[in-house]
Amino acid sequence: MSIGSNSPEDERPFPDVSEEDRPSVGRALKQARIAAGLTVDDISGRTRVRIAIVHAIEADDFAPCGGDVYARGHIRTLARAVGLDPEPLLEQFAAEHGGGRPAPTPAAPLFEAERIRPERRGPNWTAAMVAAIVVVIGFVGFTAFKGGGDDAKQSVAEGATPSTSKPASPTPKESKPGRAPEPSDSAIAAAPQDKVTVQVSAANGRSWISAKDHNGRMLFDGLLKKGDSKTFQDSSKINLILGDAGAIQLYVNGKKIEDQFQPGAVERLTYTKGDPEVG
Repeated sequence: MSIGSNSPEDERPFPDVSEEDRPSVGRALKQARIAAGLTVDDISGRTRVRIAIVHAIEADDFAPCGGDVYARGHIRTLARAVGLDPEPLLEQFAAEHGGGRPAPTPAAPLFEAERIRPERRGPNWTAAMVAAIVVVIGFVGFTAFKGGGDDAKQSVAEGATPSTSKPASPTPKESKPGRAPEPSDSAIAAAPQDKVTVQVSAANGRSWISAKDHNGRMLFDGLLKKGDSKTFQDSSKINLILGDAGAIQLYVNGKKIEDQFQPGAVERLTYTKGDPEVG
């Protein structure tokens, strides 16, 4: 026995983990994710790697990555997200898929561009339509408001009157209090026997006259010009005052009064129903 030499047992290497016992790259990533209490959705949200690619890598299917460069980039990102050292996994991937550790390549920038690129989405037509409707409504409201203001100013300035308004119907003239409506000439021609009808005509000149009914209510008090006439009717009696009786021609109950009144004479007359009588 030699002194100072090691025994054969001391020279045996430490037992290494066999290749069969070492998990695959995908399985190692999956076990670390589960141990960290994370779901595939959590990993996809943190790394921006699509869910389908995460599932494929954990199943050791690297075809969806689009090539070894992108696959190594995804492995590095997922390993960091679950708390693993990415280098051993990259070496294992290279040994299994490339025959050794590949030379350094600018894979990371290419991968990062792929990884962080958001998924393309279609245009948001709903938001676009809402925005367009808001713009149209705002424009129409502004136009209406501006147009209404201009029209109002023009109406005030010009005093415009709506053209569609109907012409106001003529307001009947109000008869003076106490005046009864005058009967027409046809009413005189067929004077009713139960009333007294008197027509006063200024045939020969103008004259002031006054007429009252049986209650003393004034029917007329004014001047008749030459050619004018007035007709009065009452249920029992008409009282007349003629300022110039010579200028007046009377018809009572449809009959002409033949009295010869003197020009300038003032006459006070009363007529009742039936035949003409001067009271």
